[in-house]
Amino acid sequence: MTGSGEGRDPQGVGRFDVPQQLPAPDAESARRNGHRPAAQVASTPPLTPTPPLPPTPVEPAVPDRPGDHWDRKVANGLAFLRRRFSGDYEVDEFGFDPDLTDAVFHPLLRLLYRDWFRTEVSGVEHVPVDGPALVVGNHSGTVALDALILSAALHDKHPAHRYLRLLGADLVFRMPVVSEIARKTGGTVACNPDAERLLGGGDLVGVFPEGFKGIGKLYADRYKLQRFGRGGFVSAALRTGTPIVPVAIVGGEEIYPMLADIKPLARLLKLPYFPVTPTFPWLGPLGMVPLPSKWLIHFCPPIPTAHLTDSADDPLVVFNLADQVRETIQQTLHTLLEQRPDPFGP
Repeated sequence: MTGSGEGRDPQGVGRFDVPQQLPAPDAESARRNGHRPAAQVASTPPLTPTPPLPPTPVEPAVPDRPGDHWDRKVANGLAFLRRRFSGDYEVDEFGFDPDLTDAVFHPLLRLLYRDWFRTEVSGVEHVPVDGPALVVGNHSGTVALDALILSAALHDKHPAHRYLRLLGADLVFRMPVVSEIARKTGGTVACNPDAERLLGGGDLVGVFPEGFKGIGKLYADRYKLQRFGRGGFVSAALRTGTPIVPVAIVGGEEIYPMLADIKPLARLLKLPYFPVTPTFPWLGPLGMVPLPSKWLIHFCPPIPTAHLTDSADDPLVVFNLADQVRETIQQTLHTLLEQRPDPFGP
């Protein structure tokens, strides 16, 4: 029968002749997966790209604050103590302790030569960068501070920071405390065997041929070089073929100007001299404070000796070479004194 029910489904839900709008399979799948259909995606206007953020400015390095310097000093001091307690340091056959020298003695000497004596060093390029050399200087000052100042200044100013192994008199190594300090800082007895061993090992060796005659002379004889002895230092240089570097030191004569020498008291105390200065013995221990004279140190060009190794035992060759070294130092002293008209100037 066809009548009014024609065109409907048996249950009367809808008409068969009207097509139903079913979603596309792929659209339904996209919806279930949480994505928009392709048609909607196509209709969405493209996003405007986000401009890149400006680069973050790099802040300049923060300079050291006043406390940072002391923090480093404390840290270095603690590291030094740790090395000493653990035994992590070396001492050579002569007793030289580089770790103790760098950490204790050189900083103290640096205050003297740099701040108190205002020392100027020149000619350090004449000191070899490596290999042995014999550094020969004038001696003065009542107390042998010039040797210590020379060793510290050379170590600081030399590009290779070389140590100067000083040769000292027997008296230095008979004094209990002084002897230990001399050994720890690289000193040894002024004798040819020790000097030749050091030179043969490639060290810088420092010697002051005037000895006590140089440091114990009166202020009236300042900067007048005394006799160089028998030239033993020349023999050591000749046997090892080591160059000799003369060095002139101005300033040491004024730190303790010796006005007189009380010889009877010196013999009683078994000393080479007993000095009388403007401040000693009148001021007691305060008289040991050196006067702040201006220092100049100049290293002269080296004198080669390799061509004279066969003449190490020839007295004439030794004397002539020692005299050449002495005359070089004396002339350099005159030049430096002209550059420093005021002993206590800036």
